[in-house]
Amino acid sequence: MNDPKEQDLTLACCAAGTCEEEESIAPPSSFLKDVVIAYRRNRLAMVGAAIVLILFLMAVFAPWLTPYDPYAIDLEVMTEAPSWSHWLGTDQFGRDLLTRILYGTRISLVIGIVPTLLSMIIGTTLGLIGGYYGGKTDMVIMRLCDIVLAFPSLLLAMVVMYTLGATLVNIFIALAAVGWAGTARVVRSQVLSLKEKEFVEAARAVGVKNRVIMVRHILPNCLPALIVLFTLGIPGAILSEASLSFLGVGAQPPTPSWGLIVTSGKEFLFSAPWVAIAPGLFILVTVLAFNFMGDGFRDALDPYMKQ
Repeated sequence: MNDPKEQDLTLACCAAGTCEEEESIAPPSSFLKDVVIAYRRNRLAMVGAAIVLILFLMAVFAPWLTPYDPYAIDLEVMTEAPSWSHWLGTDQFGRDLLTRILYGTRISLVIGIVPTLLSMIIGTTLGLIGGYYGGKTDMVIMRLCDIVLAFPSLLLAMVVMYTLGATLVNIFIALAAVGWAGTARVVRSQVLSLKEKEFVEAARAVGVKNRVIMVRHILPNCLPALIVLFTLGIPGAILSEASLSFLGVGAQPPTPSWGLIVTSGKEFLFSAPWVAIAPGLFILVTVLAFNFMGDGFRDALDPYMKQ
């Protein structure tokens, strides 16, 4: 028979949460798993990811999704209304509008990703250097950021395009040149906080070189913010390219760029409105999809947003 004192002690331990039989310890979960779970709970983010996936599939399989040539002119069906043979109608040269939009998806995605990636690389490098070393180096880099941010981004991109010429490669250069400053400021603010942490102090104490500390210890901790900036920067680049093409300094005819198709269709808004409305809707849906993805990543990666 058990001692009453022992029974009372056991009950007290169980009530305090120290009873081994009643205690349940949740298995540790990885950071990546938590991010995936949090992202999947965001319905708008999942919708955005699905739309982006469809756009990538459209860009890859465009030659197999339509029987028409995006550059072939057919004057017999100029500005034809949407029909079974031309689902979105034709433009002023008789070219199938859906075909040109499908091929334009390639241009828009490339222009969205490549300049954003270039600006991220430039901004991250300068932000790391300025935030870590500080002093005159930081002052020079931040003043360059101030100069770039002082100009309207579209106006500065137009100046670069007028100077270099209206080609797709120059669009990459122009959008990268105007987009790196924001990334540099965000990375710098992250580095200013991280370089005072204990693990960085320990790395310095054991003689680790500065460039190794920046690349292996500080940069990985900036990746969540960089992922969000990347997903939110893509729609901005797509809109900028569409704006430049609309103003005549972006992609040049007969390139099937969404912005260029809208430009050519603005003259037919009352006689053939589908020429401008269809590519405009594709731009709208694409930008919203990437924004939904960016918001989902921000909420999933931000510890303060977790319930």
